[in-house]
Amino acid sequence: MKIAILPGDGVGKEVTREAVKVLKAVVGKNTAMELTEAPIGGAGVEAAGDPLPAATLEIARKADAILFGAAGVPGDEKLPYAMRPGASLLRLRKDLGLFANFRPVFMFPELIGASTLKPEIVEGLDIIILRELTGDLYFGEPRGIRTLASGERQGFNTMVYSESEVERIAHVAFRTARTRRRRVCSVDKANVLETMQLWREVVTRVGKDYPDVELTHVFVDAAAMMLMRAPKQFDVMVTGNVFGDILSDCAAMLTGSIGMLPSASLAEGSKGLYEPVHGSAPDIAGKNIANPMAAILSMAMMLHYSFDRPELAARVHRAVAATLSEGYRTPDIFQPGMQRVGTVEMGDAVVATLARLAA
Repeated sequence: MKIAILPGDGVGKEVTREAVKVLKAVVGKNTAMELTEAPIGGAGVEAAGDPLPAATLEIARKADAILFGAAGVPGDEKLPYAMRPGASLLRLRKDLGLFANFRPVFMFPELIGASTLKPEIVEGLDIIILRELTGDLYFGEPRGIRTLASGERQGFNTMVYSESEVERIAHVAFRTARTRRRRVCSVDKANVLETMQLWREVVTRVGKDYPDVELTHVFVDAAAMMLMRAPKQFDVMVTGNVFGDILSDCAAMLTGSIGMLPSASLAEGSKGLYEPVHGSAPDIAGKNIANPMAAILSMAMMLHYSFDRPELAARVHRAVAATLSEGYRTPDIFQPGMQRVGTVEMGDAVVATLARLAA
């Protein structure tokens, strides 16, 4: 297993450390691993004057998989775009062709009380939000800020998708649904955006190749409402880059905390980048209170998708569930009567549970 470890900024460093700790525990000594750590984001700027240093990119290219923490520091939006720590992740996704972003939204029974929604709304929740990751407003050209003849400044971005980009992510959605409950909901804004009209046309056409999978279409604003009202109606939701970014963070709160949700960004083959969806959270960085579970579960996705070791991924999931059932809670999911622990202690608890379940 040749893995690039890119902790990045903020709590990324803390949660990645715990994910690596659990990785070593679940893999054991019988499987050879090569872990190479490199700076990215603000750490990349500090180390090499670039949020995505050339050496880091080369390490990522050579790796079988990438375990990523988070990128972003306070005030980075004031920097030129190419120098922003957060832009490093966009550049990495584009360079490595990581176009399919899997964001599973599932409810551990032990955390039903942590959700702000009624238990009957979230109990048994199991959704995949599949976000196209290398197109849309984040990468479309032209983009920038210009000064009009009136002297007023104007910002502009371009939403753009080609047929082949939509076809590619649509096929992933339908193939994924075939392994689950055979339902795909395509989320767009085809009523007002030409880009999304093309999106809907192409997804509909691809859907004809999968007659065993039910396809529905929903506008993004309605999808946001339906996620809060009746989320269990969804199986696989496929959408563009911007809408997927927003909807997946919205769906995170169904589970009680964004600190519980992992993600996988996959290329055409088995190569992938795995990261928690919570970002760098600089306000709590260095305080040993960040929830490492999303990073640990992202690592489990890595074992499954990039290394074809579903049995190891399942062991991690069982250990996480058992640790939660024992009452261990970081502050974001804490409830009265539970045992409040920090980032390191939660990682230690998962490692201890792994050992106990294997005994």
